Amino acid sequence: MTAPVLVPFDLPMRVRFRGITRRRGVLVQGPAGWGEWSPFAEYVTPEIDPWWRCAREAAVEGWPAAVRSSVPVNVTIPAVSPWDAHARAAASGCSTAKIKVAEPGQSAAEDEARVEAVRDALGASGRVRIDANGAWTVAEALRRLRSLARYGLEYAEQPCRSVEELRELRLALARAGVEVPIAADESIRRSGDPERVAALEAADVAVLKVQPLGGVRACLELAERLGMPVVVSSALETSVGIAAGVSLAAALPELPYACGLNTVSLLDADVALDPLVAVDGAIGVRSVEVRDVAAWDAGPLAADEWRRRWLTMEDRPW
Repeated sequence: MTAPVLVPFDLPMRVRFRGITRRRGVLVQGPAGWGEWSPFAEYVTPEIDPWWRCAREAAVEGWPAAVRSSVPVNVTIPAVSPWDAHARAAASGCSTAKIKVAEPGQSAAEDEARVEAVRDALGASGRVRIDANGAWTVAEALRRLRSLARYGLEYAEQPCRSVEELRELRLALARAGVEVPIAADESIRRSGDPERVAALEAADVAVLKVQPLGGVRACLELAERLGMPVVVSSALETSVGIAAGVSLAAALPELPYACGLNTVSLLDADVALDPLVAVDGAIGVRSVEVRDVAAWDAGPLAADEWRRRWLTMEDRPW
């Protein structure tokens, strides 16, 4: 078997997000086009394996047929000041915003000020969702969501870490009369048992990220097994990786939520000639043309490091 050529990228981000200031990964080219493999630095095998299967699918197989020509997307609001959050939401052209909360070192008051600013920017008809990345205990999540519910949250994404905690929180919210739906992200993509979320009725919405879950076809099959509404989101990819997420969203039979795929704008550079970013709140379903590799290739040392990570996987078909 001939090993693939891994071309590394190392791109600065416009603002710190998910604790990182640079987005690193590799692109790989095959008969169907380019694929992206960009598991985060702390991930190891077997968690990085489905990320590779997604890259291979994009490069070698291509994607299923689309049933829509564009997908609605949200604007992603990092843990910035209320003024910055308001400006980002107002300028985005999107009617839905996902707001980062529970950032280490920030207070509940700072989170609420950010949510209030975005609600003001989008108006009463806009949709506002928050993402805590599993940072809260059940008690803390209940307290925070009681306060934030006044802003008409579309849902709260992964407020607690475990599936069992999400289930407990969902029941506690119902008993308290707090109408905030729960979306599961990490409990879908990192638990090793995504169907447990549906089995325990731990969430109202499933967040699907195409790289961590092994590709477009794998996500379509998972969505069918879960039997619950899904929202397609990104793992902070370049336009090449976002194209896979857009293809998933375009192939789903139903798409009830705006997708969290408008994240290329968080990068200060991209690998595409024409980056996949939202226009009037949507991203069109189209191919991505990669610009001159020399403009973004991170060099041989980075390539060697990614090659070592690739070799740690037992299942690395090409």
